[in-house]
Amino acid sequence: MNHVVFFLVPGVHLLDLAGPAQVFSTAADFGHPWTLGYVAERPEVRTAQGLPLVAGLTWPELGPDDLIVVPGWRAADEAAPAIGPGPLRMLREHHARGGTVASVCAGADALGRAGLLDGRRCTTHHDVQDELARRHPRAIVVPDVLFTTDDRVVTSAGIASGIDLALHLVATRHGPAVAAQVAREMVVYARRNGHEPQTSAMLRHRAHLDDTVHRAQNLIDSRFDRALPLAVLASTAGVSERTLTRLFTRATGLTPLRYQQTLRLERAEHLISHGATVDSAARSVGFEDPRMLRRLRARTA
Repeated sequence: MNHVVFFLVPGVHLLDLAGPAQVFSTAADFGHPWTLGYVAERPEVRTAQGLPLVAGLTWPELGPDDLIVVPGWRAADEAAPAIGPGPLRMLREHHARGGTVASVCAGADALGRAGLLDGRRCTTHHDVQDELARRHPRAIVVPDVLFTTDDRVVTSAGIASGIDLALHLVATRHGPAVAAQVAREMVVYARRNGHEPQTSAMLRHRAHLDDTVHRAQNLIDSRFDRALPLAVLASTAGVSERTLTRLFTRATGLTPLRYQQTLRLERAEHLISHGATVDSAARSVGFEDPRMLRRLRARTA
């Protein structure tokens, strides 16, 4: 089992916590190995919305496949919650061991205090971006984006964007089809505001309510690295090839083939960013000829 541990501070925003927690909980419901834990420096944490939460005081043993998430808190002017040296050390050591750390909204400040934002791209809620840059001058604060990833440090703009961050992490770990399944279960189809490479093409083109197109997308999401003739997609969707192409293009702005290529390109870029060659990435995502991947990358450069 993989752990996702939420570190809670006084004044934590409920949605900053509940959104990502729901994503990982739903992924676990679908059979993926996530266990959720909640740790704080006191046994009871009062949220910004007034609801008290109960948390553990002891951190579980974490490995490289585990995740620590710091949800945001109500950021009142210059006030920021005190965080002891123990949790900051846990954040540093977990990242040093190859683990991923993430923040939602003002939670990025905790990563900054742990020294994990130095020289890295990061973001936070637009109301506190300037304050984050002032507190952590070595951080590269990126304004007006949904979330950023930089060397296993993942930060999001806050509130509902924590859901987008968590779906991205699920897609990275388990693939876009699983993230699509989770998003559909949570009735989250729209991708807001995103133009970063990390934003999921699968979610970006799910901002519609056409069940016929969703059925075709479900098949493409789960088999994007394989040949999918239009006839097979149309049969799955229960319509003719011509009708599917018309409905798909109207709902997503892409043909089924272009949608599949977009998923392949996004996955290939992820593999390349983690050290794969263009040729090996092309083979992994289903391109028989690496030149096709090179052409697609050149179009988006």
